[in-house]
Amino acid sequence: MKDNLLTPVSRRCFLKNSVSLATGLAVAPSLIGAPRILKHYNEPNSVINGVPIGVITYSFRSMPDQSAEATLQYVVDAGISTIELMGGPAESFAGKPESSMDRRTFSRLRRADREGEELTEDQKKELADMQAQVESYNQEVAAWRTKVSMDKFTQLKKMYNDAGVNIYAFKPGAFGIDNSDAEISYGMQAAKALGASHVTLEHPSDDAHTQRLGKLAKKNKMYVGYHGHTQQTPTFWDIALEQSKYNAMNLDIGHYVAAGNPDPLELVKGKHDRIMSMHVKDRESLTNGQKNRVWGEGDTPITDVLQLMRDQKYTFPATVELEYQIPENSDAVREVAKCLEYCRKALE
Repeated sequence: MKDNLLTPVSRRCFLKNSVSLATGLAVAPSLIGAPRILKHYNEPNSVINGVPIGVITYSFRSMPDQSAEATLQYVVDAGISTIELMGGPAESFAGKPESSMDRRTFSRLRRADREGEELTEDQKKELADMQAQVESYNQEVAAWRTKVSMDKFTQLKKMYNDAGVNIYAFKPGAFGIDNSDAEISYGMQAAKALGASHVTLEHPSDDAHTQRLGKLAKKNKMYVGYHGHTQQTPTFWDIALEQSKYNAMNLDIGHYVAAGNPDPLELVKGKHDRIMSMHVKDRESLTNGQKNRVWGEGDTPITDVLQLMRDQKYTFPATVELEYQIPENSDAVREVAKCLEYCRKALE
């Protein structure tokens, strides 16, 4: 694969590069009808034989710049044209308040406390102070979400669309049990402004909350895709699906196999009309250790599922989620591109 990666860029640099490319093409005498060509020139295309191959931008979490502009560059460099966008880049672009707290230290202390590790008095005080900071910050963010304009999300959609990237799902941290109805509606309206058909979140394992989300989804005309890990079973989503037509599935076939379930093909066949998007990764089965593996080395029938989607003309996106350890001589963008190539070989 040809190395075409760029260093993290600012929005100004990204747009400058795009404008420079457009200018060069527009004046090239050999390009008759350049405006029409320009619209699609050098755009990524990850729809393969009718199957949309996307990526969740969480896959680029190891990259140094997590801005919306840099994230877009990672997506384009990987050859992807449709995405599930995490909340961080989009909300930062829209002006979400920033936290100065050291979240790594907070996570480490909270994990140690939860696992019963003995903390020193200084560590206990630090943890308590950080918990108070988190609560205060969450309140600040909640207030921001209830009054922020959708204009920046619309602007972000245009920036991504102009680069040939469509946003089909949005995953901000606004849909939890502790989030207000106003925050939840904000997340759904932001998704709509981004052009998404659905929002995604981890299944809350709380029937009252999925019913609440289903009602708010109906009100906002936005589907909710519930994601699962190794708690997935063939009936995992049934109650939520019965509660509302706006409750849907964000299936993960890698986690599904790692949980010890039967072949996911039957689940996909039986519930394809309720799947909004599907995460793809290669994990070992329960009996083989459950590890995340380079695609093709685990037990997840990725090729079979993709070919089923192609042959049955299922149109929900198959979402690359990069979970295996990135080799030392590579990075997330290169590995996502390899996953896309795996899908291309399976589908062509």
